[in-house]
Amino acid sequence: MKILITGATGLIGQRLSQTLLSQSHHITALTRSPERAAKLLGPNVELWSSLAGLSSLDGFEAVINLAGEPIADKRWTTSQKQILCESRWQLTEKIAELIKASTYPPSVLISGSAVGYYGDQGQALVTEESSPHQEFTCQLCSRWETLALAAQSEKTRVCLLRTGVVLSSEGGALAKMVMPFRACVGGPFGDGQQYMPWIHIEDMLNAIQFLLNQPSLKGPFNMVAPTPVRNEQFSIQLAKVLHRPCFMRVPAALVRCLMGESAVLVLGGQQAVPQRLIDAGYQFRYSTLQPALTEVVK
Repeated sequence: MKILITGATGLIGQRLSQTLLSQSHHITALTRSPERAAKLLGPNVELWSSLAGLSSLDGFEAVINLAGEPIADKRWTTSQKQILCESRWQLTEKIAELIKASTYPPSVLISGSAVGYYGDQGQALVTEESSPHQEFTCQLCSRWETLALAAQSEKTRVCLLRTGVVLSSEGGALAKMVMPFRACVGGPFGDGQQYMPWIHIEDMLNAIQFLLNQPSLKGPFNMVAPTPVRNEQFSIQLAKVLHRPCFMRVPAALVRCLMGESAVLVLGGQQAVPQRLIDAGYQFRYSTLQPALTEVVK
């Protein structure tokens, strides 16, 4: 299968590219830094620096769109919000336009989103049918998904990845969480009752491939494990796996002071479950937290 991947040098994209290559797929990666991408992805990935000049995506059988500025790396100033949005919206819109202009378009577009689509849902159970709250993350993800869905037709199905916290030993959010625990100053954020939807990197990769190979599947999918946990439970389990204490609760006021509006990423949450993946028959390798954290930390 000939596959175009955006965001191929990111946490998910890099592993996914290597996995698909090992299965004899032909991978083309769209990247702003071909030199860096060549070092990370190796010589067998074709590299593009731009979609400029293309009139269609004829020849590609699938597109996996994972590109986007990291959402938690900086405070959400007005300019940073614009960067977060444009890094997702502009590329997704261009991909959809090229798919629609294709005589023989890709059969599937798998496009990124996040559980942030739902906003802070408190203690409510969240499935793909749940209504979102109107917060910045919802506005960002909702527009992102709408632009991707514009590519859908009788020839092209669109799958949307509403992703939670991805657990990986290679970076991402977990790397930041681990640091204070290793220094013996880790603990829950705020009251710790907010839910943290999570997914092991192996399940993330396997579920994307599951969607890639199931021609009947389309629409939104919560890319999370079946057992979301509260922040306090997550902190206790992480401390246990690291053999460190868990007693330094981080006051919500301090988090808001340090992070500003983006504090909702850690003080809010969603009790999201992967209902549509389960209904489709996907089998999770890591469905509970402790085995997932143990494998990642090892």
